[in-house]
Amino acid sequence: MIGNLAGGEILLLVLAALLVLGPTRLPGYAAKLGQGVRYLRDLAEGAKGQLRDELGPGFDDIDWRQLDPRQYDPRRIVREALSEPPSGSSSGRGARGDEPDEKPVSARMTPALPVHDPSLPTPFDLDAT
Repeated sequence: MIGNLAGGEILLLVLAALLVLGPTRLPGYAAKLGQGVRYLRDLAEGAKGQLRDELGPGFDDIDWRQLDPRQYDPRRIVREALSEPPSGSSSGRGARGDEPDEKPVSARMTPALPVHDPSLPTPFDLDAT
């Protein structure tokens, strides 16, 4: 079994190629396919060699399976993000850690915005226009 193709499906593809291309042109296309596969393999090996040269000895220490995008499950990532406490949180305790903060959570999370006094002219910045 190659990838997701079973033996019967591969045989069907070979028969379809034989019918479409004909027996005279099929060997030429098979040779071109072989050359293309060799070119891609050489290209991948060259990229791997260049990466090994640029990263140095740390290249062999990299866990490539960890970087495989097929392993990422969005549900697991969200579940882990929601189960972890936010970094740097004080867990609702005061400065000493034994008494709760005086402000409600909504007041602590919203930044204080400057209030505009209607009796004063609107601020104007020449450089911003």
